[in-house]
Amino acid sequence: MFSHVMLGANDIEKSKTFYDAVLGELGYEAGVLDPHGRYFYFSDTGIFALTKPINGEPAFHGNGTTTGFAASSPAVIDAWHAAGVAAGGETCEEPPGVRVSGTRKLYLAYLRDPSGNKICAAHFMSEG
Repeated sequence: MFSHVMLGANDIEKSKTFYDAVLGELGYEAGVLDPHGRYFYFSDTGIFALTKPINGEPAFHGNGTTTGFAASSPAVIDAWHAAGVAAGGETCEEPPGVRVSGTRKLYLAYLRDPSGNKICAAHFMSEG
């Protein structure tokens, strides 16, 4: 559905350290720097990127905005969350755990990155 997601970062190197840690737990390579000072993380299905805002204004998080990353298991999410906190992220919402939404059961964890962006790791659990 999406080709890419790009998030603003105030301290691009601090954000890279954070995202290298959390995305590394999901099996992705470290961010790659482009000639414009942006970091890109590549997958077979899309691209995640970090940038200082091109208008020169500070980056800030969107109220009500969450960027979610798919995870293969609850254990991977727990490692993702721990790596994020250790790399300068802040836990938000409830602790990592099972959530029920209608007929779906998910294992979720939420973090705020160093620029305040809200991110999530999600594992869709089998029904029953």
